[in-house]
Amino acid sequence: MDQRISLVTLGVSDLERAAAFYDRLGWRRSVRGAEGVVFYQTGSMALALWPRADLAADAGIEDPHAEKGNPGFAGVALAYNTRTPDEVDAVLAEAKAAGGTIVRPAQKASWGGYTGYFADTEGNLWEVAHNTGFAMADDGSLILPD
Repeated sequence: MDQRISLVTLGVSDLERAAAFYDRLGWRRSVRGAEGVVFYQTGSMALALWPRADLAADAGIEDPHAEKGNPGFAGVALAYNTRTPDEVDAVLAEAKAAGGTIVRPAQKASWGGYTGYFADTEGNLWEVAHNTGFAMADDGSLILPD
């Protein structure tokens, strides 16, 4: 198996609300003809939003949070790395303005960077971080050191 992730799919309870949040962030939808799922090209990867029940059914599992409509903490956080510490603050402000919730305001991290967290309208966690140890290519892709 090649070492890569092609697509991240977030199970959502309200597809239109979730899509509207990412639209307000200025993200452009891809595969506009798709029904019941929303896609965004994110550099060399893609993000998909798909109703939780459909995602669980596709995987052949039950969603223990389906009746409550509350995803709870899934043990996963997506990350958006920035080129500067100031950009961390700007991205967090943009997420809040789009309807997200600031979970932890930006602060200096124990590992030397600057990081904060927001949750999208579905409660999915996003870390926004500036890490001087991780280079960024011109296209925004992350370059990890050896």
